[in-house]
Amino acid sequence: MKKNILVGVCAGISSYKTCELVRLLVKNNFSVKVIMTENSTKFVTPLVFQSLTQCPVYLDTFGLSDCGSIKHISLAKWAHACVIAPLSANSLSKIAQGLCDNLLTTVVCALPKNTKVLLIPAMNENMWNNPIVGENIRKLEKIKKYIILPPQKGELACGDSGQGRMPQPGEIYTTLKSITK
Repeated sequence: MKKNILVGVCAGISSYKTCELVRLLVKNNFSVKVIMTENSTKFVTPLVFQSLTQCPVYLDTFGLSDCGSIKHISLAKWAHACVIAPLSANSLSKIAQGLCDNLLTTVVCALPKNTKVLLIPAMNENMWNNPIVGENIRKLEKIKKYIILPPQKGELACGDSGQGRMPQPGEIYTTLKSITK
């Protein structure tokens, strides 16, 4: 049976890697739908993900959806698993606090309790090491449905070197495949 994967994309330079992740998922017979935050569209356009998935890209909480269904509920019910890559500090904090002010955070809140959510934080090292971000990570780690693949060390987009890089798409794919068995 084909597994349905909901891919969330937050704003971040590493969102170009999410294109490769989506390509890997489609190539390996997963059904993929993409939700993008408004700011993520400044890095990669929705057309790229639409072309890779052959499905519409979801952006707006209140836009019309298929067959009059309630979009955030129908997407949440459709997904066998969810991956958010890259996960920004902003969206991480919203998810940890249960804030639902965009389609992605609303869908994550509406996911059934047994639907796994793979979180792929990617940000500047200072943001990753911020005590509030750390507190939010620890809060989500206590909830069994959330699996966090921490950022890697290396050169960051700003030229600094440290922990904050998004893992490679192959590593994310392998982790996602293992939680969807």
